[in-house]
Amino acid sequence: MKLVIGLGNPESKYSGTRHNVGFDVLDRLSEMFQTPFAAGKGKYLFAKIRWRNTAIVLVKPMTYMNLSGHAVVAAMNFFKIQRQDILVISDDLNLPSGTLRLRAKGSAGGQNGLKHIIECLGSDEFARMRVGIRLEEKPLASFSSFVLGKFSQEEKQTMEKVIPVCADAALDFAVNGIEHAMNHYNKPAG
Repeated sequence: MKLVIGLGNPESKYSGTRHNVGFDVLDRLSEMFQTPFAAGKGKYLFAKIRWRNTAIVLVKPMTYMNLSGHAVVAAMNFFKIQRQDILVISDDLNLPSGTLRLRAKGSAGGQNGLKHIIECLGSDEFARMRVGIRLEEKPLASFSSFVLGKFSQEEKQTMEKVIPVCADAALDFAVNGIEHAMNHYNKPAG
C-alpha cells in the first residue's frame, strides 16, 4: 500500500490558490477513479484507490499547510505505512509554473508543509513531488500573498495541462517506485 499526500489549506476560500496544488492533483485522481474523499482517523480526508494491483490511499491534510505533519503521521499510523511508501505533493515557488520535480528525499526548500512533515517524521527521507507555481516575469513583493492567491486565467490553462501529468506521475510512483517516476517525469510539462 502507498500513501499519496497532497498538501493544501482546508477552507473553501483557499480552493483554486497556488498553495493548494497538492489538493488539485488528488482531486484529479479522485475524479479519475470515481472515488470520493471521506473523513479519516485524524485531521485528514482520504480516498482509497487501486491501480495495477496496488492499493493507494490519497490523503488531504485538514490541518492547514504549516501543520501538515500531524495529519501525515496520523494517516501513516492508521494505515501502517512506512516513510518509503509515501509521496508528498506540494506547490513550489522555486520552480517555474507548469513544471514538476520528483525527488526521493531532500530539504523543504522553503515550503512550510514539507518543513513540518520533516519535523514530525524526524527525517527528510521521503518522496516528494514539487509542482512549480513561479511566474518568470513577475518579481514577488510578498510570497505569502502570492502562494495564497488564485491562479490567473493563463496560469489555470498551464495547470490544466500539468495536473493530469502530476496525477500520472503519482500513479507511476505508487506502482514502479520513485526512481522510475523521476526518470519518466522530471522534465518540463508540455
